[in-house]
Amino acid sequence: MHIVRRNLDVNIILFNNRIYGLTKGQYSPTSEFGKKTKSTPVGSIDYPINPICIAIANEATFIARAIDVDVKHLSWVLTQAAQHKGVSFVEVFQNCNIFNDGVFSTYTEKSTKADNVVLLQHGDPLIFGVNSDKGIRLSGFQSEVVSLSDSTYSTDDLIIHDQFTEDPTLAHFLSRMTENEELPLPIGIFRSIQRPCYEDALTQQIDTQKEKKGEGNLESLLNAGDTWVVD
Repeated sequence: MHIVRRNLDVNIILFNNRIYGLTKGQYSPTSEFGKKTKSTPVGSIDYPINPICIAIANEATFIARAIDVDVKHLSWVLTQAAQHKGVSFVEVFQNCNIFNDGVFSTYTEKSTKADNVVLLQHGDPLIFGVNSDKGIRLSGFQSEVVSLSDSTYSTDDLIIHDQFTEDPTLAHFLSRMTENEELPLPIGIFRSIQRPCYEDALTQQIDTQKEKKGEGNLESLLNAGDTWVVD
């Protein structure tokens, strides 16, 4: 959280398989409510966290999501993250073959992916579906799936993605679609903005003080003011 809010120039990649696979299959902070595991044999009573929401709340300047088996898209997202100046946060949905196999199959299987995943592309409307015949529009404060196959709605009615807007409202709105089974999963870049990095701002402060006061002398500083001699 503190790395993110300070906007250090680092890349954070979160591999999310909704399980503690390396420690033999206990439920994790991203496991769904009611998840039965070795540590929750009758079902988890914890509600899962949304990593994208946490990144947004801490004002991350680059936020994205990709899926492990979509190698081309994953590679593109990671390249964009690496080229970003400042903190980048990428959530990767990753299958755990041993302890949580198929948890993301809805988003990875050829027969279901197109109807359950929407690709975030800057400047484009939110369109998905096997025949690109579905879209996401804003209905009040809620997102709604609409059909584009008749004349009721057109692309003009849909949400247009803007990853470069300073206001995080749209990114948060999209992140909450993850929690709704009636909506497709957004993947791609949620947010990408430019802000000064912590280390650059700190270096600038140091340089400014050196110009005003000189390099300074550590020995003089330690011996300044009141001193004591301990026998």
